[in-house]
Amino acid sequence: MTSILIVSGSLRAGSFNTALANAAAELAPEGVETTVVTLHGIPLYDGDIESSEGIPHAVLRLKEKILAHDGLLLATPEYNNGVPGVLKNAIDWVSRADMKAVFNGRPVGLMGASMGGFGTVLGQAAWLPTLKFLGTVIYGEGGMLLSRAQDTVDGQGKLTDEAARSSLIRFMAGFAAFVEKHKLPPVEVPEGVQQQG
Repeated sequence: MTSILIVSGSLRAGSFNTALANAAAELAPEGVETTVVTLHGIPLYDGDIESSEGIPHAVLRLKEKILAHDGLLLATPEYNNGVPGVLKNAIDWVSRADMKAVFNGRPVGLMGASMGGFGTVLGQAAWLPTLKFLGTVIYGEGGMLLSRAQDTVDGQGKLTDEAARSSLIRFMAGFAAFVEKHKLPPVEVPEGVQQQG
């Protein structure tokens, strides 16, 4: 069984990236277990908080979930041609919780949705230096760029466009195979952290 954690980089209730994350979980190949998470509850990084209180519980929960899965898939918005602060902040926090154990050699994929015509191509490109620095193994065999998401996601947050769904099926099949190929040895996860299909 291959397991993939899908992280939405948007907090908005009607987020197109959360819709894309949920669709990716739905359309994952047979035999692939997925969990979708958002980043609610993670505070802005503050070294004083880290020094006085340690790593916040919400960050430790995200770390544990990453360690409990074979692959990490980021559904990233694109803000001002770059990475979204919410998602970058979460990754920065988790790197403080044990960067090498969490990220080194971990297979990571990028996808994203936007209302514009180019998907999140610049936002995904902006992630590459950070992910390389963290030591991840980045999936590069075809990206998933959902453009004009307002026309492909319905009012209930479901990806309805058939062409987009077909592209996502191909992307998830390729990423799942990549994760299987680069799977890290199992890490003991603290009791209480469960994977959810």
